[in-house]
Amino acid sequence: METLNPKQQASTAVARALLSIPKAWPALGLLLAIASGPALAQDAMRGLDMASPDMTTAEMTRADVAALAQAAGGLGANLASKRLSGLDLSGLDLAHANFRAARLNHANLAGAKLDGAILDQVWALEVDLTGASLIGASLFGAQMQGAHVERADFSGARVTADMSGAHLAGARFIGANCAADEKNQSMGLMRAVFKSADLAGADFTGADLARADFSFAKLGGANLTKASLREADASGADLRGARFEGANVSGLDLAGASIDASAAAFFAPAINLKRAFAQ
Repeated sequence: METLNPKQQASTAVARALLSIPKAWPALGLLLAIASGPALAQDAMRGLDMASPDMTTAEMTRADVAALAQAAGGLGANLASKRLSGLDLSGLDLAHANFRAARLNHANLAGAKLDGAILDQVWALEVDLTGASLIGASLFGAQMQGAHVERADFSGARVTADMSGAHLAGARFIGANCAADEKNQSMGLMRAVFKSADLAGADFTGADLARADFSFAKLGGANLTKASLREADASGADLRGARFEGANVSGLDLAGASIDASAAAFFAPAINLKRAFAQ
């Protein structure tokens, strides 16, 4: 039997305690994961049954969701805390819907309209948002590891989601606020996480990416014109071919990153530039 260290034991104990609160544990577990940081978040999730019906099944049908959205009109459907995992919601108009703390694991929302929607604290592991529109949406503390978000539009959205390992080629974050929440330190560092994500050709023009995590991400051909990358983490990332005209790279961590040799002078305000691979 595997022996856990004290921190793992503590986080797992809390996670198991959350399981005794049937309706609240997904949201509370997510908050625990966010507050604990990446390492303890993984430890905490080990104590959660991600294969349980609560995380893998849907309590509504596509028709139910469509009818609710239609009845709500322009106000947006209330789907907070609903189990919607695995559901096909592709192409639906769900603008301004409230999905707070909902479970959308493996759900299909390709081409859906989610402009102005609230997706705070959702569980959306490997969700399909290909080509979806999330203009002005809120994704505060969302868990979206491994998501398919190719060509999705997050322009003007507030994003502090964990999209580690996500597929974001061609996604748009124009003017999006993906910066760390500096005012909510009691919850730990809330920031956008794109660790090991595929961001080839993504558009971050004018986006606030301060303290965001791009470690080991692929950003070939990405547009970061006039974006703020202040104190962001790009360690191990591939930045070759990306555009940085007018970007703020003060404190950007480039340890082990691959950059274009012609851009080395531009990255002078960054840190660990000498540890980057200029090619």
